[in-house]
Parts: sequence; structure tokens; C-alpha cells
Amino acid sequence: MSVPVDLTADLLSAARGDASEVRTVTEQDLPLTSIRPAAGWQLVNVRELWQYRELLYFLVWRDVKVRYKQTALGALWALLQPLLMMVVFTIFFRRMAGVDSGGMPYSVFSYLGLLPWTFFATAISNAGNSVVGSERLITKIYFPRLAVPFASVGASVVDFLIACSLLVVLMTWHHVAPGPAVALAPLIFATIMMMALGIGTLLAALNVSYRDFRYVIPFLVQVWMFATPSVYMNVTSGKGSHGPLPLVLALNPMTGLITAFRAACSGRQVPWGEFGISAATAAAVFLAGCLYFRRTERNFADII
Repeated sequence: MSVPVDLTADLLSAARGDASEVRTVTEQDLPLTSIRPAAGWQLVNVRELWQYRELLYFLVWRDVKVRYKQTALGALWALLQPLLMMVVFTIFFRRMAGVDSGGMPYSVFSYLGLLPWTFFATAISNAGNSVVGSERLITKIYFPRLAVPFASVGASVVDFLIACSLLVVLMTWHHVAPGPAVALAPLIFATIMMMALGIGTLLAALNVSYRDFRYVIPFLVQVWMFATPSVYMNVTSGKGSHGPLPLVLALNPMTGLITAFRAACSGRQVPWGEFGISAATAAAVFLAGCLYFRRTERNFADII
């Protein structure tokens, strides 16, 4: 049996008869840390998240490593997913259906839409299942629970950056030059990421209480994709802006975000009106998702 060093020193001092050096450890000598769940609606505790920034960093890399663990292609899957989707949609939409791409090569047009959409779809899918998947971690130690869905979205950012390399190749091959507005592409992407954080945290909290959402999330992503002009032109205004489709696109906040990202990267005019409405919606969704998550996180360890 091993004996602590401090206790060994005290025993030796007592054996020598030097009682003055014998120390008694009481509860008052130990620091007291009280962790209590917050009640009511709580805003995002940015200060606490910053204190746990290293944990957030390692959770991101954990998700990245687990995703590509024991895979032959590794991180190349981040390139293959939007690339294969681009090939399929080019064959069926451009070659067979003759979908208009606004004078842009359809491969570039579709990839500029699929690139941010693939990030968004992957982010909300992984974030929606992240809390349930981290059951052992959540039930054992305390840390800001928001770090779990945030880390899942952060891991999707890594995939997005890898996939951007293929976009450069495609635009160079087809001689599509970006304009000055490309400098605003990171801002537009940050808005898309804020939207993904809001939806992801909301789905993560709902998935803990209602496990039906594990089946709802894939269906939601699939339907949402075809309600977003990622592989076809935005028809919310101008020619063809009649029927139910333009109304659905107008109510979809991803419409303005995807359209603005494509326009910024391809040198086209950015629809600032649509982007402004979508950005305001993304901020509201982010706030609502985080508020609901903070409201319900106190019960995660009990019902997960």
C-alpha cells in the first residue's frame, strides 16, 4: 500500500517526538468549489467558454480525428463529398434538365452552392447528435455544455477549409475570376456558421429530451437542401418568380446566405437586401437556440 508523501513526513515527525511538525488536514484547508445549475433563461456565458477554450480546441480535434479514423482516404472525404455531388447534379441538372446557371460554368456554379451547404448540413447533423454522443463526458465532469455542439460545428469548419482548395482549382480551370467582393466571403461564411450554431444547439437540446430527432435531422437536412438554391438559380425575384417555389425560397434564410456567398466568390453583384434579412434571421436563430440549450442543459445529465 502506498502512503502519501505528506502523511509519511508527518508520521516520521511523530515518531521522532516532534509534535510541532505534525499537520492535521481538515476540510478548511481544501478549496471549496460549488457548482450549481443555472435557473431560468440564460445567455451565452462567453467568459466561461473562453476559460474552457483549450477544452473546446481539443473537442474539435477529437471530432476531426474520430471522423476519419481508420479510413483509407482520410481527410480527402471532405473533398469527395461536395465533388461527387457536383458531378451528379451537373449530369442530371445541367445536361438533362438544362438548369440555368446565369452564364457561369455549371460545375463552378453548383460547387459554389454545395460548398457552404455541405458545411451547413454536416454541422447541424453532427451538432444535433453531439450531446447524446458525449453521454459519458457530460455525466462525469462539469464544463460548459455549449462546448459540445460548438466543437461539432468547429470540426465542420476544418472540412470546409479543405474543400475550398478544390474551388480554387475549378475557378482557375474555367477562368472564373473573383471580384473585390470576395473579401466579404469570410463574413458571409461566418453568418452561415452562426446559423449552423443556432440550429445545431437547438437540435442538440431537443435530441436529448426527444430521441425522435435522430430520425428527423437527416430528413430535415435532405428537404432543406432542395428548398435552398444551392444547385439552381435563385428565383425569388425577376423572371420566373411565380408559384409556390419563390415563396418557399424567400422564407428560407439559407437562400440569401448561399446566394450571397456564390456572388461574392464569383465576382457577381451581392444581393445585400436578401443577405441582410438572412443575417438578421441567423442572429435570431442563434440567440434562440443558445437560450433554449442553456434553459434545458441543467437536466442533461439526468435524462441523457
